[in-house]
Amino acid sequence: MVPRVVFGRGSFNQLNDILAPKRKNAKAPFIYLIDDVFKNNIWLISRIELSYDDRIIYISSAEEPKTSQVDELVEDIILSTKERPSGIIGIGGGTLLDLAKAVSIMLTNEGESHEYQGWDLVKNPAIYHVGIPTISGTGAEVSRTTVLTGPDKKLGINSDYTPFDQVVLDSELTKGVPKEQWFYTGMDCYIHCVESLEGTYLNEFSKSYGEKAFELCKSIFLEGALSDVESQEKLMMASWHGGMSIAYSQVGVAHAMSYGLAYVLGVKHGIGNCIVFDQLEEFYPEGVQMFKAMKSKYNIELPEGICRDLSDIELDTMINVSLGLEPLWENALGKGWKQKMTAKKLRELYKKM
Repeated sequence: MVPRVVFGRGSFNQLNDILAPKRKNAKAPFIYLIDDVFKNNIWLISRIELSYDDRIIYISSAEEPKTSQVDELVEDIILSTKERPSGIIGIGGGTLLDLAKAVSIMLTNEGESHEYQGWDLVKNPAIYHVGIPTISGTGAEVSRTTVLTGPDKKLGINSDYTPFDQVVLDSELTKGVPKEQWFYTGMDCYIHCVESLEGTYLNEFSKSYGEKAFELCKSIFLEGALSDVESQEKLMMASWHGGMSIAYSQVGVAHAMSYGLAYVLGVKHGIGNCIVFDQLEEFYPEGVQMFKAMKSKYNIELPEGICRDLSDIELDTMINVSLGLEPLWENALGKGWKQKMTAKKLRELYKKM
């Protein structure tokens, strides 16, 4: 679990005070990984106090984070700093938060990041790392995984060393998010809740978080509005609780299939989940019905036919990536999931998208 959390509108102003005691010395900088959408945003950037060799690295979130990208960032940081950094601070959406977690791990662990894709493969604690979400829904700020697309799979670095040491939850940072992005990322949270609450891994600990997040999502997406300050704060809390729920249970069919879409087609996680979930009434009838109502309320039109012209090789790759996520399928369908979800069945589902 994340040991330290600051929550509240305007709490980003506390960042410099939070970091000051964590600086090792003048030669050990803080490295800020920031979504490049904020590159010319004086309102945000001017509040970051750089000292000594502190550095901001702007990163595009247009694509899903990759293991090769992590390795390049780590090499750049090692070569450009006199000592190991005092900390890594990720500011942005799920892509930037996952990159910050992965970089902080790889600065203390040998080899390449794809070698750590899986469960509990990390040997050494990460360096101090802080997460500051600027959009709500992914749960990346609280989860014990950093989801990366590697050379042969899309899979997280799942470990007890992955979670942030400090998180700053300031809903003011989420203002101005485009409607579609707000919806897709928010639906990631909603789908987390559905898959957790209806999964075989469910326990009372994860259930308590999942139920709260689910109720918040219903309030936000059936009654609230994008520009509503209360909705922004509620979604930030829904994201946190949804992330906690899946940290102690697991996700399911939508996430397993969206990983395949992301690996083959590069479809971003939030919209990928929406495209898949829209076709999963067989597995989550009530959840999909409510999703369609939310989609209608905000006039969201999902892309269609994205798998229509895929070759057999591309479809097979997509299927293999998806079926390789065994814990997700077991949570969704039980221990006998391989009899319920075959490659043929999965191909038919993808063909609907």
